[in-house]
Amino acid sequence: MAPRKRISKTEPSSPEHPSSSSKGNNNVTTTVAAAPIPTHRKPPLQTNDPPIAPPKWGLILKLSLFSIPYAYLLFYHYKIEAELQRSVIINAGMSVAGFLVTVKLIPVASKYVLKRNLFGFDINKKGTPQGNVKVPESLGIVVAIVYLVVAILFQYFNFTADSIWLVEYNAALACICFMTLLGFVDDVLDVPWRSRKLVLPSIAALPLLMAYAGHTTIVIPKPLVPHVEMEVLDLGWIYKLYMGLLAVFCTNSINIHAGLNGLEVGQTVVIATAIVVHNIMQIGASSDPEYKQAHAFSIYLAQPLLATSLGLLSYNWYPSSVFVGDTFTYFAGMTMAVVGILGHFSETLLIFFLPQVLNFLMSLPQLFGFIPCPRHRLPRFDPQTGLLTGTKDGTLVNFFLRNLGRKSEKALCIYLLGFQAIACCFCFLLRYFLAGWYK
Repeated sequence: MAPRKRISKTEPSSPEHPSSSSKGNNNVTTTVAAAPIPTHRKPPLQTNDPPIAPPKWGLILKLSLFSIPYAYLLFYHYKIEAELQRSVIINAGMSVAGFLVTVKLIPVASKYVLKRNLFGFDINKKGTPQGNVKVPESLGIVVAIVYLVVAILFQYFNFTADSIWLVEYNAALACICFMTLLGFVDDVLDVPWRSRKLVLPSIAALPLLMAYAGHTTIVIPKPLVPHVEMEVLDLGWIYKLYMGLLAVFCTNSINIHAGLNGLEVGQTVVIATAIVVHNIMQIGASSDPEYKQAHAFSIYLAQPLLATSLGLLSYNWYPSSVFVGDTFTYFAGMTMAVVGILGHFSETLLIFFLPQVLNFLMSLPQLFGFIPCPRHRLPRFDPQTGLLTGTKDGTLVNFFLRNLGRKSEKALCIYLLGFQAIACCFCFLLRYFLAGWYK
């Protein structure tokens, strides 16, 4: 969960208030004053809250330098077909447009969520002036909407009406859309955690599981082939069950590895970057057309995620002027799960998620109730020094603080994202050394 305290709008019942209610033994009497019929145009949206801080363009400029080695891999290092390059470039151009639209829409959406009382206070700044600022909540809905529009419009440039990939592509978008809706419902209604952790992601994964027509086989690692006497194993329905469990894990792993400004979006940006690089490397190293298309399919879904997440990060980086909400964490987790499943690199995806796996394992005693689990498993903030101190809660955030000592929120987030990047690099290194021996 994000580091914020939600505020619910309550209105006291009194004779002066337009509506009042009084409860007797078994009856309720409610009086509502008649509202005058409006005869004028609805006034423009107004709030008494100051506008949010502008986007942090310096951060985005530094992160955009990643595009240089990415372009090198795409155009020079690997010999990739011109048609495939064209599709990737069109998708990248539309993703950049999605980034700009996201940056433009977030301040507009912030006014509306503040008007609807959907905001919170930053717990990690409690006791300071920043801790009393109303921070707009659930701005992940903007990212998800822009992402879906970009992904849908891209079909016009890449898929024909009889494309065999179109069914799975639309099923993937249906899963992402479904999870976004359920995430926003959770932000608004505050669904019990057992439902949102297990039931909601399972429901959202159904469109992909029903439409999936790919293989359900796994390649047996070469060292085990002499012992099992087979090279390929067909798992059948067990493979689809595995896909559903992977979707549930990825969706929740982003959600529970949180608590700092920029951490949820930052880890998404790092993993999405690793995914697009991995896909380009696999396309360049393969000669199988179907294998290449599977990884290109993954790029088409990962590039818009990276671009729109960067737009949100420009507002969510420390000090955060917006909160992403469960809407974004569920949306991002489901998108990356879909990308890994349809790109057929779920094992690699789990290594990219190594920090999330460790955080999940640390969280198990509290998630299963063996140890008391507070609503916010956040470190303690000292308003005098501005530093965070780790607690005994089983999260990677607190583990880093217990072992590295007290840190500022920004420094701790950079450490955690650095560890995320190291995990992704470790995955590439592991694949390099195991290639040809393991599979």
